[in-house]
Amino acid sequence: MNNSVSKYYAIMTIVIMLISCVKNREFDMPELGCSDSEFSFISISELKSLYNGETMQIHEDLFVRGYVISSDKEGNFFNTVYFQDKSSNPSEGMQIELELRDSHLFFDVGQQIVIKLKGLYLGKSNDIYKIGGVFTSFGNRSVGRLPKNVVFDHVWMSCEVNNGIEPTLAVISELNDSLLNTLIAINNVEIKQEELGRTFAVQEEETLRTLVDCLDNELIMVNSGYADFQSELLPDKMGMAIGLLTKDNNQYQLIISSKNDLVFTQERCKDLIDEFTSSSILISEIADPDNNAGARFVELYNSSDESLSLKGWKLERYTNDNFEVSSSIDLSDYEIPGKGFLIISPNAEEFKNVYGFDPDISVGTNSPADSNGDDTIVLVDPFDSVVDIFGVIGEDGSSTNHEFEDGSAVRKIEINFNNTVFDSAEWIIYNDTGGEGTINQPQNAPLDFTPVVR
Repeated sequence: MNNSVSKYYAIMTIVIMLISCVKNREFDMPELGCSDSEFSFISISELKSLYNGETMQIHEDLFVRGYVISSDKEGNFFNTVYFQDKSSNPSEGMQIELELRDSHLFFDVGQQIVIKLKGLYLGKSNDIYKIGGVFTSFGNRSVGRLPKNVVFDHVWMSCEVNNGIEPTLAVISELNDSLLNTLIAINNVEIKQEELGRTFAVQEEETLRTLVDCLDNELIMVNSGYADFQSELLPDKMGMAIGLLTKDNNQYQLIISSKNDLVFTQERCKDLIDEFTSSSILISEIADPDNNAGARFVELYNSSDESLSLKGWKLERYTNDNFEVSSSIDLSDYEIPGKGFLIISPNAEEFKNVYGFDPDISVGTNSPADSNGDDTIVLVDPFDSVVDIFGVIGEDGSSTNHEFEDGSAVRKIEINFNNTVFDSAEWIIYNDTGGEGTINQPQNAPLDFTPVVR
């Protein structure tokens, strides 16, 4: 072969290589063929049952199949393919870890795949089962990525026609572990108000965003900082969210494949009014026992006949003559039954030892429930309005008509409504000084105190 011919073939080879180069991820899926051979299949449920409590290798000549429900086309999934046992109404789902970039070109959403299990590893973390290769760290094995050179020795396409996936309809308040690793759709959700105006994710950081329904139930949405839609703003409408349900630290999470999985075209939910003020919730007793500082407490009382939610309510303490809040307790998780009480203690163990029952709320030292008798205690409603107060903000209580050091402050039985201004005439106050109409009579626990009794 002469030099000119050799040069010709060299040039043609280079041209072919250049033409063949892939410029982006939109090229056609390679022809891998498919397989419907007769294998010894087990269900995903049966596969999970093989797990013995630690990462293990599968030695039996077994196969599992499922329908692909994730796509890495837009970069929100990486080196993981999720699959479920049926294309609609699934009962089980799982994931396989593998070194395969652009796996959507090989295993598209809705495609049934066949997985040869022999040689793979089976493990579990955060209640999620997974299969793949193996990763060892400090002698501990966990499921890792299946090396790319053996991916297609274990994972094949079925010859079944891809008819797509029908997400399972779900609501946030009824999510359960049977839906893990399956594709779900949740209607009437929106991005949490506080997160509007933000992007899907912080660049190069996994980012948690919050979906919320019209009843204020929340679901975390996990977005990759490398996703194609990372820098786009979160939608400001309401609608359907479609994604894969997973779990981390006992918290359900949703992962979408594309920003188009948030079909938000409706107006946002109307504000749910679930925060109320009331004149019937009041401070009824404050305790600073002379014989045991660990037995201090604050008692709140609901004088109405109906149970009242304390969502958005706070109890605050102004220490000595401070004009700024020294400590605060969020009462949002509690409600007080009609004609009932809420007992707040800075030392739950000591409270039970002394009074014989558990307090409703246990808080720390230096909290509003741990006053030494010369502080101001304030009850604040969800709208940041002071609705009840003991003491005078900015005035040290020592030797005043609101000192209860080594004693107690008890609301008189006839007082059934809170008061935004401190009125000492509404209280019976015991202390160790007897100044300004108070009673010089130190009180000892438990005999001189009456938590949950008026």
